[in-house]
Parts: sequence; structure tokens; C-alpha cells
Amino acid sequence: MKEKAVVLDQPAINRALTRIAHEILEHHKGVDDVVLVGIKTRGVPLAERLQKKISQIEGIKVPIGEIDITLYRDDLSHVSDQAEPTVHTTDFQLAIDGKKIVLVDDVLYTGRTVRAAMDALVDFGRPAQIQLAVLIDRGHRELPIRADYIGKNIPTAQSEVITVRLEETDEKDLVSIFQNKI
Repeated sequence: MKEKAVVLDQPAINRALTRIAHEILEHHKGVDDVVLVGIKTRGVPLAERLQKKISQIEGIKVPIGEIDITLYRDDLSHVSDQAEPTVHTTDFQLAIDGKKIVLVDDVLYTGRTVRAAMDALVDFGRPAQIQLAVLIDRGHRELPIRADYIGKNIPTAQSEVITVRLEETDEKDLVSIFQNKI
């Protein structure tokens, strides 16, 4: 794959997350009953960053959880060349009944990851509301899912790949577009 462009660098990612944190606070008029849930892998550090930003703004630490959606996916054969999916542990100790859940992920593409995350969430309880915060929305939805909070909209071609690298997982903050070999 050939890198076409850098879309967001570290300061731009930070600004996008700061804006999302403010939008969450404005929408909910604070943080009462708000819970952030990061979708593994890169949604988790993004949720942690949002938690920190909200805490800096409001002085309140929002509860946070992480969820692994591997076994809830309906497209494993399309997204992985592995014979068996890698299942990560889900340490989900939060009571989510009646809570306002904000799912956090890095890239919104077809919507299948978010659908799987919602399926997984309802196994843990019945939230009052589920919203979605993503760093990047690249379009090409296959399911009727939209993000409530978006860091950046990046219209892409099907042949392009968005790569999100985060310091916590990749030692560097950077969002790039790559041209997939056709």
C-alpha cells in the first residue's frame, strides 16, 4: 500500500477529541449517567483520552469500559485472513442499565463493527441510550448507522484504506490514507 496523505497529526487528533468531549458535555448537559465504552483496540485509548478531557473540563471522572466485539462480528471472513479470530478479554464491570452509553471507535466505515458492539452491549444490560463517537467517518455504510460525534469526515474511495495510529498502541499519533493495490 502507498501512503497518499496524512489526514490528522497529533495536534489535530487532540483538537478533534477536545471538540468531541465538549459536544458530549453539551448534548448531555453534563455527565450524569454518561458512560464511555471503547471498542477494542483503538477505541479504548480514544475513550480514555475523552474521559481525561471531560474530567479536565467538568472535574468529574466519567465511568469507562472496554468491549471486544470479535465474536459478535458477522464479517470475520471478510476482515481477516486468520483461520480463527483473536478474542481479547472483555473486563466489563460497569452497570449500564439506564445509562447513556457513548461507544467510542477510531474509524466508522460499513457500520458492522458498531452493530456488533451494540449487540455485545445489550448482553451486559439495557442502556437508556447508545451514541457513537468516532475519530474518523469515512463513509461507505452498509448498515443504517451514523455517528453522533465525529472528529473528522474523510470521504474515501473503496480502494483507499484509513490507518489510525495512536501513541498507546502504535507509539505515534497519526491518521493516514493509503491507496490499496488494485
